[in-house]
Amino acid sequence: MACLYRFIFGKTRLESIAIFIAWVMVLIHQHFNEEERPFVDRVLDWKTRAEERFIPTRTDFLDPRRQDIIRSIIGVSGAVRVIFSGGYDQAERKRAIILPPYSDESDFSLAFFELVYPQKFVRIEHPNLLGALLSLGIKRDKLGDILVEEGRIQWVCAREIRDYVRVHLTEVGRQKVSCREIEANQLIQPKEEWEEKHGFVTSLRLDVVISEIFHLSRAKAQDVILAGKARVNWKLVDKPSLELEVGDLLSVRGFGRARLDAIKGMTKRGHLSIDYSRLK
Repeated sequence: MACLYRFIFGKTRLESIAIFIAWVMVLIHQHFNEEERPFVDRVLDWKTRAEERFIPTRTDFLDPRRQDIIRSIIGVSGAVRVIFSGGYDQAERKRAIILPPYSDESDFSLAFFELVYPQKFVRIEHPNLLGALLSLGIKRDKLGDILVEEGRIQWVCAREIRDYVRVHLTEVGRQKVSCREIEANQLIQPKEEWEEKHGFVTSLRLDVVISEIFHLSRAKAQDVILAGKARVNWKLVDKPSLELEVGDLLSVRGFGRARLDAIKGMTKRGHLSIDYSRLK
């Protein structure tokens, strides 16, 4: 630190400021992986806009990991605040508003739709609707949660694309459809169902636990992780050797989600006895 002090203050004032800012950025970046750093820079810019220019920022929809990044950077004790909404209490994907001091902005600009189609004769699922919306040129960041219950399909989106969706969403696959706008209080209230299971692992390495939970070979589990298809607590992880902890949430693209619930002890053969849950 003393060397840094002498280095900085041996420069001009502007050079010193630039060096100090670069040093702070390095300290912040080291807490995030390379994939996340461009988003971190955007959050820092939004925070600066709120602090120095008193301009609020409303983001697109964010997954839980990006929500956590914003919380960690904005903090909870400063003058700048952040609030989130995805349209209902259990929402996974949410928009954020970064608020300058004394601002009471709370318009998340959300719209809510329900798909209209012959439910008795056709089955449309989450991937079908998402694919149809993306095929219209709509970015995933403009779409919130998609809710499915006994044939009914609803979704949350950014209000700025509301009219476009209403006019252009006429087909899902080969099925003719339409959509009607609804109110937030008409949204399906999702109920997550977790199946509790028990298993044995040689260690708490990510590849070992994924192999056990999703019934994959160790080599296949490593391939999935190295391919960037595994997340732990919503954070992309590409290290098979990562050690998991109780409470960690796993998401493996193409296989589902699971949670490590408990470590029950060790067997005589030296294996760990674990409880885990898989999302149905």
